[in-house]
Amino acid sequence: MKLASLKTGRDGQLVVVNQAMDQYVAVPDIANTLQIALDSWQSCEPKLQNVYHDLNAGTLTGKPFNNLHCASPLPRAFHWADGSAYVNHVELVRKARNATMPDSFWSDPLMYQGGSDTFLGPREDILVFDESWGIDFEAEVAIIVDDVPMGVSIKDAQEHIKLFMLVNDVSLRNLIPGELAKGFGFYQAKPSSSFSPVAVTVDQLENYWSDGRLHLPLRALLNDKLIGQPNAGIDMTFNFGQLIHHAAKTRPLCAGTIIGSGTVSNVDRSNGSCCLAEVRMLEILAQGKASTEFMRFGDEVKIEMLDDTGQSIFGQIHQKVVPYVYSETGEQP
Repeated sequence: MKLASLKTGRDGQLVVVNQAMDQYVAVPDIANTLQIALDSWQSCEPKLQNVYHDLNAGTLTGKPFNNLHCASPLPRAFHWADGSAYVNHVELVRKARNATMPDSFWSDPLMYQGGSDTFLGPREDILVFDESWGIDFEAEVAIIVDDVPMGVSIKDAQEHIKLFMLVNDVSLRNLIPGELAKGFGFYQAKPSSSFSPVAVTVDQLENYWSDGRLHLPLRALLNDKLIGQPNAGIDMTFNFGQLIHHAAKTRPLCAGTIIGSGTVSNVDRSNGSCCLAEVRMLEILAQGKASTEFMRFGDEVKIEMLDDTGQSIFGQIHQKVVPYVYSETGEQP
C-alpha cells in the first residue's frame, strides 16, 4: 500500500495512491490524516488496504496524482529521531579530520532528535539565508512506527514498523562544528527535512526488505549529475530494529514517530556517496583538500529509490536551494 498527504491545513489530507503512482483516492471516511490513521492503525490499515486493492484493480476511480501537490506523508510529527547507522560513514568523516573513533560507535548507535514541526514536501524549496553555511543534502531511508513500549527488545521492535519513506536530511555543514563544540548537539545546523511523496507498507518492498534492512540502491543526483547510488542494505551496522530498540531505551515512542537511518554509505566507494560531506572527505583523504563545493542557490537535488524493474518505489524528492527572505508571515516573494 502507498499513502500520501496532499497539501491542506497543517497536517495534510490522507490519500491512498495506486501502485503506478498516477492516481489517488481521498479516504476521509477512514482517516483524514496519516497521523489519525497511525493512532488507530490496527483498525484503519485493513480498510486502507482494501481501497488500495480496489484502486489498482480499477474498480475504484481515482484522481490524477501529482507529487507537486504533496506535503510530507507526515507534514509534522510528534517525534523525529535520526540515526547514523552506517558507521563507516562516521569513521570516514572523523578520519578526514584526524580524529579517532571510539570503539563504542560500533556497538551503540548514534542518534539525535531533530525538529519535526516543519517538514518539507518532496517538491518544496530548501530555503536558506546564507550559502556560506555549507548547504548539504543527506539521502536516507526512514521508517514510521506505531506505539512502541519503553524497553522494547530488538526482536520485537521490527514488528512496530508500519511505513517506509525516503528522507533528505538537510545539513548546514559549516554550522555543525560550532554547535558540537558546545557539547549540546545539533540545532541550527539541521533545518527542515523533506520526505518522499509516498510512504509504503512492507508488502511494497517484496524481497528487498530483510534482516531489518532495505536492500536497494538509493540514488542521489545534484543538478542531474549522479553523486551516488550506494546500497542501503549493505554496511548498515545497526538495522532498524536496533535503532528502534535504542530510541526506546528510556521512553516509549508514540505512534507516528519517524526514525531515519542516517546517510546511506558503503565501504565500497565505487557507487558514490549520498551526501557532499562524504564526497569532500574522500577528496581530502586522496588529495589533501576538498574540491567539491557544497550546494549553492539554484542547485537542485533529486533522491529516489528504484526497484529491479526501474519502478520508483517512493516517488522522487526533487528540491531547489533558494535564498530565504525574511517576512512576518514567512511567505516568500
